[in-house]
Amino acid sequence: MDISNLKPQRVWKHFYSLTRIPRPSEKEEKVRAFLAEFGRNLGLETIVDEVGNVIIRKKATPGMENRKGIILQAHMDMVPQKNSATQHDFEKDPIIPRIEGEWVYATGTTLGADNGMGVAAAMAVLEADDLKHGLVEVLITTDEETGMTGARGLKPGILKGDILLNLDSEDEGELYVGCAGGEDGSFEMNYKPQPVPAGWEGACINVTGLKGGHSGMDIILGRGNANKIMVRILYRLMEHCDIRISSVEGGDLRNAIPREADAVICFAPDKKDSVISQTKEIAGIIGAELKLVDPGLEVTITPCAVPSEIIPEDIALKVIRAVYAAPNGVWAMSTSMPGLVETSSNLAIFRVKDGNVAVHCMIRSLVDTAKNDMGTALACCFANIGAKVSFSGTYPGWKPNMDSPILKVMLDTYKKMYGREAVVKAIHAGLECGILGGAYPHWDMISFGPTIRSPHSPDERCLIPTVQKFWDLLVETLKNAPLK
Repeated sequence: MDISNLKPQRVWKHFYSLTRIPRPSEKEEKVRAFLAEFGRNLGLETIVDEVGNVIIRKKATPGMENRKGIILQAHMDMVPQKNSATQHDFEKDPIIPRIEGEWVYATGTTLGADNGMGVAAAMAVLEADDLKHGLVEVLITTDEETGMTGARGLKPGILKGDILLNLDSEDEGELYVGCAGGEDGSFEMNYKPQPVPAGWEGACINVTGLKGGHSGMDIILGRGNANKIMVRILYRLMEHCDIRISSVEGGDLRNAIPREADAVICFAPDKKDSVISQTKEIAGIIGAELKLVDPGLEVTITPCAVPSEIIPEDIALKVIRAVYAAPNGVWAMSTSMPGLVETSSNLAIFRVKDGNVAVHCMIRSLVDTAKNDMGTALACCFANIGAKVSFSGTYPGWKPNMDSPILKVMLDTYKKMYGREAVVKAIHAGLECGILGGAYPHWDMISFGPTIRSPHSPDERCLIPTVQKFWDLLVETLKNAPLK
């Protein structure tokens, strides 16, 4: 479906063009080349830096040279998530958007409005010849979703502006002035597989139907985590049915709440009825617990070929207990900003296969010491079973500045435009502002955007009317930028 004629057409046409270009995280070569060509075709100074960020510079319009320079910042990559029944290659296939009422969705995949809408708005500013603005620099970073590589690799001194407008927030009418920091925790151990006892049978357990979502934005909703659900089932079966585990595979992205998990188990023939009944019973209990927040949960158990090997029983029990005990979800709420999650963990990936156990978690917190505390809690769970513990990808939070000049401009502008106050917030998600501010500590920063729901999942959608309001606020902010 062609969405390029939605209003404002100058933004939607660029977003549509982005849906045509594969751009999963760490595979951004095509979109990087597209953006660089776009800038050069406009006759604008265009730079691709050593880590793959695209920087495009546009001079101030006449009479606006005395305004502070503004950097419009977004990221070029998108989270590649699809429903299991959807055939889609994120490295080759275009996204197929569709309109349902006032929302734009994709068809069975993530939409890429996170952060394609920000990129499209920046492209519209670069292309427009009827806007008033001081120096505008567009910074499109690479690999935000999997490691914030572009933000980390940005060199000081390349950009000249004083104000950063991050276009990566997801609630129209809200201005974000702070965000959580984050860190990845990895826990791994090896084991020597054993043969399956003679005469045993095999079965596959599948957890599906969960909503998933963004591990920062949606963690407060209490949705089901497929890995934790699978472990709860396996622990029940180990307690009551003497099963053995051959493999477990759940989740695939550190920053997405896992929606699906699969396990292959085996058991003595006389345990078959008990295995089935216990699986159905615990699935019913979990389903009842989640019925208000994640009603689509489905747990199935079906016969399958007997696997060739299993994880030793004592090691399997240690692993399942550790994952069962590992913190997941909201750890603490903010005491300074009511309603905001302070600290959380997402048990994002769980693999047991081919002699290796791997668990990967993403930790987020507005408070660095609390982030460290959560990491220690996870480390204790897995160090106790002899797993190798490592942490990586640490990035800082972004501390709010309530005296920000650009915040005052945007609050005043929003009030004049819409007759109501914009809401000032911090966010329990990782924006690049914290990292970018390390390289450019003088920057005055705000994050805002149109309304996007369920990012990082195939239910991702963008509310059409809010794109116009987002664009109009951006245009007026550029016009009213503070004087130098």
